[in-house]
Formats: sequence, C-alpha cells, structure tokens
Amino acid sequence: MEPQLLEKAGTEPASHRGARLSASGPLIHPDCLIQASTFEGWTEVGAASRILNSAFRAYAYCDRMADIANTTVGRFANIAAMTRIGPTDHPFTHAAQHHFLYRSSYYWPDVTDDAAFFAARAARRTELGADCWIGHGAIIKPEVNIGIGAIVAAGAVVTRDVGPFQIVAGCPATPLRSRFPQAVIDRLLALAWWDWDHSRLRDALADFRALRAEEFLDRYDA
Repeated sequence: MEPQLLEKAGTEPASHRGARLSASGPLIHPDCLIQASTFEGWTEVGAASRILNSAFRAYAYCDRMADIANTTVGRFANIAAMTRIGPTDHPFTHAAQHHFLYRSSYYWPDVTDDAAFFAARAARRTELGADCWIGHGAIIKPEVNIGIGAIVAAGAVVTRDVGPFQIVAGCPATPLRSRFPQAVIDRLLALAWWDWDHSRLRDALADFRALRAEEFLDRYDA
C-alpha cells in the first residue's frame, strides 16, 4: 500500500469517524493540523496534534497534542502526548531572531517570505527508529536520530543521537542503560520483527505477549 499524502487536513476524515485502524491509511482524530505529510497503513494521529512535512511509517502513532515537524517516524514508533519532535529553529545568529525575518509577508505586503530559510529548516530531518518509545512531554531536537527500540523518558530533551534499545532521560538527555545485553540487541536487530508483514505479526501475537525478549528470539531467530 502506497503511503497516503495529506497536504492539508484540519479534522478527522469522515471515512475514519468511529473507525478502527486500517491498512489503507491513517486514523486522524479531530482538530489536527496536518500539512505535506505522508502516512502508511495502521497509523494514528491523536487529537489536536500538528504534523508538518513528516512521514509516518506503518503502525506508527502519536497521542494527543503531539507537535511533529520535518521527521521520519519509523514503523511501530510510540509517541506519547504533548511531545515536540523536530522543533523548528529561529535565526539566532542574526541581529534579530523574530519571524518577521522569514515570515515577512505577514508584516509587509510588498515582501515575500524567505523561501531559502524555510527550505533549510525543512531539510534538518529528525529520524525515529522502529518501535521506539517517546515519553510524555519529551522534546527531540532537529537532526537527531533515535535508534530502533530506544526509550526517551518523559520530559527529556534530546539533543544527541540515541542508540538502538538505549534508554535516555533528563535535560539534556543522557543514557541510563540499555534495555537488553548487547548480544540480545544484536539478535533483535538481525531478526527485525518490525519488518514482518501483518499476517506474520498476527501469527506471533501470542508469543509477543507471553515471552520475554530472549525467549522470543529463541523461538523465532533460528
């Protein structure tokens, strides 16, 4: 299924009101602002969220009031409420940093907005890896990569890359520990269950629920 491009969306599409998640596209809750973003199947956007110039891979979701810009959201990414991901910067190296510099048409009818500034800002991509978990109120700066399976604690401010299956917390965020020993991480990365198709995930659902990571790997990475 090709990702669905939403250039602009202000409310939940009528076809999704009261609907469940779908392979055909996103479930978008009311009062969202969505511009120039794409969504694969089984994705969900919580109420009153703002999604700009971003891509949601399959099964990714964000809870209510998430603010996500210039970000690639990996498959199965878990984004809690009131997060800010890829927040846009002001030109703080200039004499002024107010947005009259680049949103100039708001103030003077004879001046256009600074297209080069917006293009440079949009190019500063944030990347969220598969099955990462971004906690409530966390902030992830532009050009930061969050690894597969990583956890960003609630309220953390992430300014540097986070490795696969690493747990970070604080302001600025610092590593606490890894979720698993390195040998288990290597096996999970090799198994890459997040790339499985929908039916295979369903077949393994009982084991996802019941087995710890090592036990799951023993059953499925042979």
